[in-house]
Amino acid sequence: MSFTHSMVTIDAVFEATLQVLLSEGPRRLTTTRVAERAGVSVGTIYQYYPNRESLLYAVLQRHLDHVAQAVETACRQQRGQSLDAMIKAFVEAKTARIDESRALYAIAAELNTAELVRKASERMRAAAIAMLETATDAKFDDLPMVTFIWLNALVGPTRATLEGRAARVARAAGDAQRRVFRTRRCGGITTRRPYASPLRSGE
Repeated sequence: MSFTHSMVTIDAVFEATLQVLLSEGPRRLTTTRVAERAGVSVGTIYQYYPNRESLLYAVLQRHLDHVAQAVETACRQQRGQSLDAMIKAFVEAKTARIDESRALYAIAAELNTAELVRKASERMRAAAIAMLETATDAKFDDLPMVTFIWLNALVGPTRATLEGRAARVARAAGDAQRRVFRTRRCGGITTRRPYASPLRSGE
């Protein structure tokens, strides 16, 4: 089997895994159902992944890599922009694959994913720091600390969204970012005007 054909097969299996998770839920996800959805044999899946858990781990790993890449790209593109634009772009990039995130969140507890999550989080934190230090309308006395507080403020709303307890990603993320950036000085941030959530517009 050629490398290209192998990659196409793996992509099809990954996509089928996500489709089964989204349409039938984690309890009904089996390698047999994934194989049927992907149009391959169960034996083909076992060539790459010896069991259900290893397949799910690989799918989650790719998903987290895609999210981190999206955030890194958005942060590079927003350098030299306003704080409003930066935060909106960051949140939108991080939640662009929210359906996938919700489906994989449901099975993450079955897997040892701490290292995967740590690496992806570190990439996004580094990208956020590099972006925020170029904000045209804000000056940070302790940028790493402010970034740490902001990203941790997003954890609760993000978890609520993944668990289906938040009506809208934008609303939950907007509430978190206002807690960090709403005042003229907060944890070492100085802005030239009070912060208003860019994600509230149009509601």
